[in-house]
Amino acid sequence: MSALRPDLRIIADAIPAGVRALDIGCGDGALMAELRAGKQIDARGLEIDAAAIEAAMAQGLSVVQGDANRDLADYPDDAFDYAILSQTLQTTERPDRVVGELLRIAPRAFVSFPNFAHWRVRLSLLWTGRMPVTRLLPVAWYETPNIHHVTVRDFRELLREKGIRVEGAWYLSGDKPTSAAAASWRAEHAIFLIARG
Repeated sequence: MSALRPDLRIIADAIPAGVRALDIGCGDGALMAELRAGKQIDARGLEIDAAAIEAAMAQGLSVVQGDANRDLADYPDDAFDYAILSQTLQTTERPDRVVGELLRIAPRAFVSFPNFAHWRVRLSLLWTGRMPVTRLLPVAWYETPNIHHVTVRDFRELLREKGIRVEGAWYLSGDKPTSAAAASWRAEHAIFLIARG
C-alpha cells in the first residue's frame, strides 16, 4: 500500500471495490492510483492545477482540467457511484451547491475538510486575535485558498437542511483517528460519507 494522507487512506479503505468514482480536486492522483491498483476502481479526476494534472496523467490516470465551482454541471446525473471531494470544500465559492452537484452525479460522496472549530484554532483566535496558522492551515489568512471556514457542526447542519444522510463519519486529530465525542472541537479534520436522502 502506498503512503496516502490519512484522510485519503480512510476513503480508500471505505470505498467498495469495482465502483466508478470521480475525485474532484484530485491533485497528483495519489488516491486515484491507490483505488485503481488496490480495488480495481474506475477512478476519474477533475483538477484545476495544470502541474498536478500532468503528474496524474504521467501515472496513466484519467484526469481533466476543471473547476468544481463550474464544471461539475457538465457531468450527467448518476455518472459515477461515488464522488470524492477531499480538502476542497472550503475553497469552493458555494459549498452548498457543490455538495448538491456531488450527489447529483453520484448517489454517495466522500467529503473531507479541515475543522475550523478545532481547539487550537479557537485558542489562537482567543489569545492572539488573529487567524491561526497551523499544520493543516499552514499559510497566512491573505494567502489561503480557503474562502469558507467550515466546522463539523456547520457541515452537519447543512446536511440536515438539505435532507442529506450521513452514512459514515471519521475524525482525525493530527494524523490519528479520534472519537466522535466532542469532535466539533477535538477534530482537526473531518471525513464524511454522505448519501441522497
